[in-house]
Amino acid sequence: MLFSYAFSTSHMNPFRICHRLFNCASSIHLKNLSIVSLPKSDPLDVNVVDAESTRVSNLQNILQLCAKSRSSIAGRACHAQFILVGFETDILTSNMLINMYSKCSLVHDARIVFDEMPVKSVVSWNTMIGALTRIAKEQEALMLFIQMLREGTLFNEFTISSVLCECAFKCAILECMQLHAFSIKVSVDSNCFVGTALLHVYAKCSSIKDASKMFESMPETNAVTWSSILAGYVQNGLHEAALLLFRDYQLMGFEQDAFLISSAVCACAGLATLIEGKQVHAISCKSGFGSNIYVTSSLIDMYAKCGCIREAYIVFQGEELRSIVLWNAMISGFGRHACALEAMILFEKMQQRGLFPDDVTYVSVLNACSHMGLHEQGHKYFDLMVREHNLRPSVLHYSCMVDILGRAGLVHKAYDLIERMPFSATSSIWGSLLASCRIHGNIEFAEIAAKHLFEMEPDNAGNHVLLANIYAANKKWEEVAKTRKLLRDSELKKDRGTSWIEIKNKIHSFTVGERNHPLINEIYAKLDSLVEELEKLNYKVDTNNDLHDVEESKKQMLLRHHSEKLAITFGLMCLPSNIPIRIMKNLRICGDCHNFMKFVCKSTSREIIIRDTNRFHHFKDGLCSCGDFW
Repeated sequence: MLFSYAFSTSHMNPFRICHRLFNCASSIHLKNLSIVSLPKSDPLDVNVVDAESTRVSNLQNILQLCAKSRSSIAGRACHAQFILVGFETDILTSNMLINMYSKCSLVHDARIVFDEMPVKSVVSWNTMIGALTRIAKEQEALMLFIQMLREGTLFNEFTISSVLCECAFKCAILECMQLHAFSIKVSVDSNCFVGTALLHVYAKCSSIKDASKMFESMPETNAVTWSSILAGYVQNGLHEAALLLFRDYQLMGFEQDAFLISSAVCACAGLATLIEGKQVHAISCKSGFGSNIYVTSSLIDMYAKCGCIREAYIVFQGEELRSIVLWNAMISGFGRHACALEAMILFEKMQQRGLFPDDVTYVSVLNACSHMGLHEQGHKYFDLMVREHNLRPSVLHYSCMVDILGRAGLVHKAYDLIERMPFSATSSIWGSLLASCRIHGNIEFAEIAAKHLFEMEPDNAGNHVLLANIYAANKKWEEVAKTRKLLRDSELKKDRGTSWIEIKNKIHSFTVGERNHPLINEIYAKLDSLVEELEKLNYKVDTNNDLHDVEESKKQMLLRHHSEKLAITFGLMCLPSNIPIRIMKNLRICGDCHNFMKFVCKSTSREIIIRDTNRFHHFKDGLCSCGDFW
């Protein structure tokens, strides 16, 4: 209280105030540390000089402990003692003070110490630039680097790498290229720290080719370098390349790294490759990183995205000390698998354990409500976020609410919410509204949403296709023709429906009407016999799910040869009867295929798991986990 009052009521330098305050006390005790004032004596006395030297050394040791423990009060006390003995302008002491204040997030105080230094070494500049970078004052850090160069101060590789970190945060590709050129000019571009920082910026700014070139040109690499390039591949969607790079890292026999393993797990999640994911999981356990927070959260996400929600929950339960990151990952996984009840229970359990939900938690639980049409619960969580936890809803939370209302058939309310949002609607929000209009056949708001999407995403053919499908579902064939003609004239290409299944470490992909698979004739024959068996169980092709203006028989044939039907048939032919069949699809599963899977799982007593663009569908005993709501 004394410090707070003194600092808030005085215009004096706060460190001088500390000096006066501590002159009034004979000693101070800070936890287990004791700093005792020495009596004034003859400055020419050798014993006094030795005592002062010992005292300064002890204070420096204590200051390092303060920095390590982030103890700002004890650090200020040490600073006051340095002022008392007239040692605050010593270069080594000043550097220690800058480091202590920056570690305690008191960067303003660190800057005061820095500015008052009569002589600055390169360590002082590096420490100050690094401190500014850590608290996201990127522009100030960059200007300090420029000032350093103008004053002719010598710099080293740590200086440049610190500034490059700031470029990564801002995704400032132009500044990165300038610093790259500068590093070449001063011959530090081949340094491991500088090279790693450069490839990190390039990867973060989606210049993955430049990042790869930087990586390949580096004469020396370390675990951080490999982690940076691997994370860059994953962030840019190059999951296969990331796994190949991870394999090379393993073959070279380098020391394992938690961040590297975490990125490899994320790559497996992106590809939904369960076998490789389990292999990386084994590597993480063998190398002792199985309980690392980054690895564990990635494993939960990987298993959830591979359709193994039980395995994801086993990993979650295996961690005794669960951070908010792990809770969020698990709640998100439950939501993706239509386990809304489990997601809501976990949301309550998290708070019972003393953890408060953050904005990511609320996005996850709102998504869970969305997939099950729980609009009343969604409203409850949205209000709870603002009222009880004082969180300001972001555009992601509003996007979830638009999706919840739209999926529940409340398209008018969803549009009203878009109109009342404190943000401009994103393409994701308009896309959500358009998808809801497709489900509930609302042409009025579909045209409004589509108009916005055509302006915001002129190269996205899927929006034109979705609008055409809405017209087709309402038998408005003239509008369908106009929309499809506009799509043809624009030369945009829509994504072709593709499903893939992993069998014996090999990915087999199928498109509608597939003809290239080596066993395609056997697959079609098996599918025909399967349909005959299902028809005996009253399965009927729902031609309402084919939106082409063609004859009924043609519609039935087009629906029979959808990619997921071919994939499930191949899975029945090749996989043992005691394991689930897992299929991934790049588009939303249609109603007829969804109904087909329910009949297949009942007829064959097989568990079927399908991941489409929206969520996972778990088919078992003739039922789906989504409750026919997706």
